[in-house]
Amino acid sequence: MATFLDNLDWRCAEKAFDPAKKVSDSDLAKILHAIKMSPSSFGMQPYHFYVVSDQATKMKLKEKGYNQQQFEDASHVIVFCGRDDLKDRVNTYFEMASGGDATKRAAMKGYEDMMTGFAEGKQGEAAMSWAHRQAYIAFGFAMAACAELMIDSCPMEGLDTAAFDQILNVPANTKTVAALTIGYRKDVPHMPKVRFTDEDLFTKI
Repeated sequence: MATFLDNLDWRCAEKAFDPAKKVSDSDLAKILHAIKMSPSSFGMQPYHFYVVSDQATKMKLKEKGYNQQQFEDASHVIVFCGRDDLKDRVNTYFEMASGGDATKRAAMKGYEDMMTGFAEGKQGEAAMSWAHRQAYIAFGFAMAACAELMIDSCPMEGLDTAAFDQILNVPANTKTVAALTIGYRKDVPHMPKVRFTDEDLFTKI
């Protein structure tokens, strides 16, 4: 049976999806669970994800994604967004961590104060930039989950992020980062995968 590492050799940034083949609800749930369980700094998870299967919405995204065919033909489009409401995120985190118990929350005050200080130091564009970097960690986990399941994916940064925000009715504290199209490849020839050598990429000390 192929392993995850084997499947990394198989995966590619798929450009030609078969629109007739759909990702099952159970497999989609596994991909979304991988996103949910991906690491983030402080565990703050300063992001939100839009999972789009509606064809009309996918066509709107395609138009604002420079008419790349992946948006139309993929089974789903997952849009990754960062959010800059970091202080609110900290408060919600500790509400969950304490289960609403004031005594338990008081015992975590040192950690909460540290996170609050960090959040207060990240305002506006700095907060959103940090949130985007966190979202990219989840992005990598999503692609890894797809590879594990032998579901094709294509990372998409060629898009009008402001237009995506409008199409998806993204709230003001949230901004589109990138999108991941997922589905199954067409039975067409693929270019050989090109990677730089180990010597070029790695220095062992």
